[in-house]
Amino acid sequence: MFLLLALLIGVISGLRTMTAPAAVAWGAALGWFDVSQTPLAFMGYRWTPWIFTILAVIELIADQLPSTPSRKVPMQFGARIVSGALSGAAIGAASSLLFGGLIAGVIGAVIGTYGGAAVRARLAGSFGRDLPAALIEDAVAVIGALLIVGAVS
Repeated sequence: MFLLLALLIGVISGLRTMTAPAAVAWGAALGWFDVSQTPLAFMGYRWTPWIFTILAVIELIADQLPSTPSRKVPMQFGARIVSGALSGAAIGAASSLLFGGLIAGVIGAVIGTYGGAAVRARLAGSFGRDLPAALIEDAVAVIGALLIVGAVS
């Protein structure tokens, strides 16, 4: 179950890079799951969720700008993989599956990056513009991250 949740949080990283680690950090900081005895203990520190939340909000705003590069360019794609790895590893670590969670998170990030881009393009085509599709993707990422992290506890 934890590996499936790690894969799913990776998919969220593929949709929105900072949303997944923000949700995972909140879950760890609120004690929903314990990573305190792992190399990812910093995810449960007092300021970690706030830092990731600020970064997530900035990303949600920046994503609406026409100058934002594609999620599939190397820099953006790499950030999503790292985010998926971190978030998946933290979920996996909660059940002593840190490495398995890391791998599942990376796989999920790749799925979320390419799948999210394809779905958003189709939605934008059906709406005739990108903004409604972007807002739907934002909502799926935020709500999905909360549901996934809530399921870890």
